[in-house]
Amino acid sequence: MGDVAMTVPVVRALIAQHPDVRVTVVSRPFFKPFFKDIERVDFFPIDVKKRHKGFAGLLRLYSDLKALKVDYFADFHNVLRSQIIRTLFSLSGVKVAALDKGREGKKELTRAENKIFKQLPTMFANHQRTLASLGFAVDLTHPQFPTTPDLAPELLQYTKDQDTYWIGIAPFAQYDTKVYPLSLMQQVIDTLAEREKSTIFLFGGGEKEIALLNQLKRDNYNVIVMAGKVKFDAELNLIQHLDVMLSMDSGNAHIAAMLGKKVVTLWGATHPYAGFAPFNQPADYCITADREQYPLLPTSVYGNKEVEGYKDVMQTIDPQMVCNKIIEVINSDKK
Repeated sequence: MGDVAMTVPVVRALIAQHPDVRVTVVSRPFFKPFFKDIERVDFFPIDVKKRHKGFAGLLRLYSDLKALKVDYFADFHNVLRSQIIRTLFSLSGVKVAALDKGREGKKELTRAENKIFKQLPTMFANHQRTLASLGFAVDLTHPQFPTTPDLAPELLQYTKDQDTYWIGIAPFAQYDTKVYPLSLMQQVIDTLAEREKSTIFLFGGGEKEIALLNQLKRDNYNVIVMAGKVKFDAELNLIQHLDVMLSMDSGNAHIAAMLGKKVVTLWGATHPYAGFAPFNQPADYCITADREQYPLLPTSVYGNKEVEGYKDVMQTIDPQMVCNKIIEVINSDKK
């Protein structure tokens, strides 16, 4: 989800800066709402369960896409599936380009010995280079974001008090190494809930996460669990109305950022230096675990690698510091 969300600001800039360009985004149907408000962007849904399943399905996918008579093919994913499609387009004479994932730099950043701790190119810069190799320069220094729509009608029952600051919190991630301890997150939620002018929306999915979110809510009247309540389109609509989103290094951070929202992120085994910080956010909105106590950080690019003795790195992130940053971000809009 995060990978797709990170392409949105780049596609939006490409369309805005090249009026003669029309884009077809090829991805899973679930991600179509990400691109629905961008002019001259079509969405082609991949059917990985039937029509486009397996190698024969890839050939059908290529045939389906070739029928669109595209002039260029930009591979923003660079995995086996997209590599095959890219190769077929190249053989047919279409100019192609692929994302450089910078694997060597990521290996140097996360290795235990001779670690090179420096900022790597962001995913957005990588996508810019991919497009530039096709002849399309894209400037991301003055990004455009969608206008905030009216609140979706199905949300009104959950958002009765609109005269408050709306704080979104997405406390989960794909890997445990990226999840802030729930006991500390509880302190964050309780502290923010004490602010009379705050309404907190908790995001997540699946029965297990919903149960945990309900525990985090406790008896705070101004904390609302949104997981499982509305469809994805409505969740996106709600995110557009937030004043700030607090998230792990996860897809929710990138969704909020692509919509132009302010995003505070918490980082454990991973680090924004790997290039996955949310789009257009100040560096101090990324709160990282303490490298003085845990000098091997970051130990992983994606959070899927556990290192002995590094299970509790996120304990070094003080809940009050998180609350202070959230309040600072909210107050910055008052100036």
